[in-house]
Formats: sequence, C-alpha cells, structure tokens
Amino acid sequence: MSAYSFQRDAGEWSQEAWRALDRAVYRWVRAHGGSALLAATAAWTSLADAGGDAALPLAADNRLGMPRLSAADVERLRAEAMVAADDATQAHAFVLDRAQRFYLWRNYIDERNAAALIRARRAAPSTDAAIDETVFAADLDALFHNEREGNVELQRRAVRRVAGRRLFVLTGGPGTGKTTTVLRMLLMLQRRAQQPLSIQIAAPTGKAAQRLLQSLRRGKAALCAHTSAPLPEQWRPLLDVVPDTDALTVHRLLGYQPWRNAFRRNERDPIAADVVVVDEASMIDLGMLRTLLRAVRPEATLILVGDADQLTSVATGSVLMDIVAALEAVGSDDLLRLRHSFRAQQHLVALNEAVRSGEFRALQSAIDGGHGDIALRAVETPRQLGEQVRRWARELANEAALRAVLPATAPDPLDPERAARANEDSSASAMRAERVHAALAALARRQLLCALRETDFGALAVNAALERMLRTLWNIDAGAEWYAGRAVIITHNDYAAGLFNGDVGLCLADETGRLQVWFETAYNRADDAASSLRRFSPNTLPAHESAFAITIHKSQGSEYGHVAVLLTPDADNRILSRQLLYTAVSRARQQVELWSSLAVLQATVSRAVTRQGGLRERLQGASNDLPASISPPQLGFNF
Repeated sequence: MSAYSFQRDAGEWSQEAWRALDRAVYRWVRAHGGSALLAATAAWTSLADAGGDAALPLAADNRLGMPRLSAADVERLRAEAMVAADDATQAHAFVLDRAQRFYLWRNYIDERNAAALIRARRAAPSTDAAIDETVFAADLDALFHNEREGNVELQRRAVRRVAGRRLFVLTGGPGTGKTTTVLRMLLMLQRRAQQPLSIQIAAPTGKAAQRLLQSLRRGKAALCAHTSAPLPEQWRPLLDVVPDTDALTVHRLLGYQPWRNAFRRNERDPIAADVVVVDEASMIDLGMLRTLLRAVRPEATLILVGDADQLTSVATGSVLMDIVAALEAVGSDDLLRLRHSFRAQQHLVALNEAVRSGEFRALQSAIDGGHGDIALRAVETPRQLGEQVRRWARELANEAALRAVLPATAPDPLDPERAARANEDSSASAMRAERVHAALAALARRQLLCALRETDFGALAVNAALERMLRTLWNIDAGAEWYAGRAVIITHNDYAAGLFNGDVGLCLADETGRLQVWFETAYNRADDAASSLRRFSPNTLPAHESAFAITIHKSQGSEYGHVAVLLTPDADNRILSRQLLYTAVSRARQQVELWSSLAVLQATVSRAVTRQGGLRERLQGASNDLPASISPPQLGFNF
C-alpha cells in the first residue's frame, strides 16, 4: 500500500478561463514554494501571454477578467522570492515592475533589452558626411523626377532623413508608396556611401518577402522608364546594389536553427550587412524584435517598414505600434508616417481610413459611396453564409485563366469550343509557364478572408464548402483530396524545400498529366517566366491547408484585387477589432465585400486592440536596462 496521497489544490481549478498550461504554471509555482496569490497571478499572466500581452497589469482593468489586486496584495507579491524588481539583473521566474505590471521573465528580458538596443541606436551619432544641401537637393530631384511638392513631400523627407541614422521607421497605409520610398532611401544611402553597401531585405513571411522584391523590381523599372525625367545614367549602377533576387524571411535572415529552436545570428555573429530592411514589421513579435536588434551590427542601418495600424503579431507584443507611438510622442526624426495614398480607387482609401480611425459613420458613408466596388452582404445566419459561398464559388470557378489550365473532362457551357479543343489544348499536353502564371494571378485576384479559423463561420469550414462546390462545378471526383485547381497555403517554413509560411500554390497537371503544386517565386528575375515557377509533388509539400478561404491573420503581407471579408455574427466575440477589419479591407486593390451585419461592423470598428506591456514607456524613459547577455533561467518552464 502506497504511503503517498495526492490532493488537488482548489485554487488551480478556481478559474474556468485558465487553460491546461496556465493550471500547470499554477502547480509549478506552488510546488516551488510560491503562495497561492503568486500562483494565481502567474496563471493569469500565462493566459495573458497566450493572448499576446507582454505583461499583466495588476492595478488596472485587464481584458482577461482578472480582478484588480489591492495595494497590499501587490506588496505581498513584491516580497515573494520568485519575483524580481524592475531593475533586477539576476534571473527570476517573474518580474513586477514599478508600474505594477507583472511579467514572465522571458517577456521582461525581451522588452527591456529591445528598448535599450533601440535607444542605443537612436542615440548613436550620425556617421553621414557633411551634407552639401545643394547637392543633396539635386540628388532628391533626380530620385523624384524633379517633383518637390504635394504628394511626394513626405517621401522626399524620408529619403532626406535616413542618411547617417542607425534606426529609421517608415510607416503608412496601403498605397502610400512605402516600398518605392524604401528603394529611393537605399539608393540615396548608396550614393552617399564611400564604398558599395551590403544590403539585406527581408519580411516575416515568404509571401510578404516575395511581394517586397516584386515591388522593388517594379520600382526600379519605373524609375528608369519615367517619361519626363528618368533616373540619370550615373544613378543606374546603384540600382544593382539593391537586392531583388532573393526573398528572405526574417527567420532566414537571422539564421533560424529549428533543431535548437534558436537563431544563429546575434552580437557575436551578426548579419553581414551595412543596411537591413524589414518590411511588414507589424508582424514582428517582441522576442523577434530583440533578436533582430542584437543581430544587426551597431554601425549598420536598420530600417523598419510597415503599417502600424494593422494587426499585431500573433505572438507577444505590438512592437511596431509601440515604437511608432513612442517616436511620435516625442516628435522624433527617426520616424516618418506617409499619409497620401496613390491608389486610383479613392473610395477604398476612404473605407480604409474610416476603419483605421474607428469612425462608424464614415464607414457607412464609404460603403454607400463605394461606386459598386464596396458591398455589404448581410451574413448573419448559416443560410445567408451558404448563399454567399455558393455565389463566390461560381465566380471563382468561372475565372477564365483558371479554367484554361483545368482538364477538359466535360464540355464547358461557358465555352462551347473547349470540348473541340480538348485533345490538342489540354493541360496534360500543353502546359506553358505563361498559363500557369495567369492561373496563379487569377487566384490572387480574389480572396475570401475570415475572422475566425474554427466554427461554421471559420476558414476551415468555409474552405471545405467551397471545395465541395468547386469540385462539382469543375466536374471533379468529390472524393479526390488533390485535384487540378486546388489552392493551398503553406503553414510552416521548410528551408530545405524553400517554401515558407504564407506561400500560396496551385495544384495543376504537368505536361505528363501528373498533379503538381506550382508556386511563383521571386528568387529569379521576372524576365524568365519559367524559372520563376517551382513545382512540387503534393506528397512532398510541408505543412499546408487549402487556401480558397484563409484567416485575416494569414493574409498579412499579401494583396488581392477583390476581397470578401467574413466576420463572425457574434458582435461580442473578442477577436473582432478595428485592426482586424483594417488589415482585411486594406488587402484589396479594387473591390471589397463585407459579409456581416451593420451591428457587427459597428462593434468591430469601435473596439481597438491594446496589448499590455511597457515597451512604449521604456522607449521614452530613462535608461536602466539589463545587459543583453542576461538569459531566461532554466526553471523547468521557459518563463
């Protein structure tokens, strides 16, 4: 008979909101001598971390429902052996700072060191040579085709400011010219350098990196092809210095080693570059920011680019939003926000601005004045959702470029001549790279974005429904997992295959009739259509899922011609926020459909995401930060 007995701690099960991991944290604290108060606070902090918060405010309201602690309770926590003060240099499990924010040690180290590294970059003296303003103005004129006022004024200011800085942040909404401004910034930096610069360009996802390089290529061509004032000949060699053939993810840039779950690049083995540009920086989390800042050489220039009003990272923190807010608060020249959108569809600009600012009346006006390019589709019930999904499936199935590469298994009522051409023009015998590119472009022309992943209104269920309908419309066996026309999105990086999270591929038959999944890549120059395509056997793909409907989070870093946005009919769902909706509608270049009700839209734009943490304050405060070498303790949990 065993002499041991086990008793369940009632406190561990006192909160229904806690997950299994949060309860495990509670047990760990109690097993290591912590009080019930500390264990409960740690469990709530674990839950907050899962929601993206870097810290848990103890003396203020929080979105988790944890009751405020009294001043006496806060002081009792400060006295716990496992809790460090704000200026701690020795590793502890938890930290309680001066603002009564409670941290897991990991998040505390990331936040304080990131703030210290940013402030050090901002405080570094300029290394730019003395500026001859007349020469500088002439260089700006050359880069901007002699345009000086109006819509390009802020872009010129950004190019002027970046010289000699160790950190520069460029933010702005869709269509404001962030990428073309970055190109001009890089050309100006190279123009003023004493020797050729090494430049590295990256983005958080493979899709975003690919779009960035494609935008840079278009920008280079536009500079040279300007009708009235093309880029002068003496500038042309500098264009070759700006990379446009290797789409790096931030993980690749930092040398991620999956077997260690760690990055190779750091202050001892930094990125070999004079200038590092990271696009879509709103997707970077707190830990990634700290790693990036450590890996960029102190004398190098780091340029962060992105839309600070978009969704924050799925992991911890809202780093771009916090950095922009901190720099705007002090009027720093290390930041510039572009405001003018150059997109032709100004009604979409009005929609984006209404959502970004949280103005519901402006949103209604944008919908009413959308000239047919903005539509509100009433979707509040499963039946209404089914009607819209069926319509969407029909429109997608009838995309001419997609149908042109599908097997001709039956006469096509939309194209009576196709049956006669089937033997000589089937995808099995005459697949050309141009047609694959056209099919991938057609796929990118329209995208259904969902607020949720699960439930009947989520991306998984909607994808399944769309695939059933498309199989029927394309005369495809209902039981076939893989079929010509299936769209997939990669969900995990695979460095060996060269496929990355966010890459979208299309399943088509090759010249022999075998099904292959085709991806468009930016690793090669666009003048060789065949070499910019890669194909994989379906059974060799890394983790993936169907991509006819994806979550709004997955769409970050992408653009589409026509976007439909499906929100949950539950107006109280915590996932709904103006940042979520803004991210979704700003993916569209021509048309937007809102699958929702006015009540849900109003609730969505009225709710802003605010993640808890102290990065913004630390960027503005006095420097008392930890040295970058302090690491999380080995405590059994990676706190």
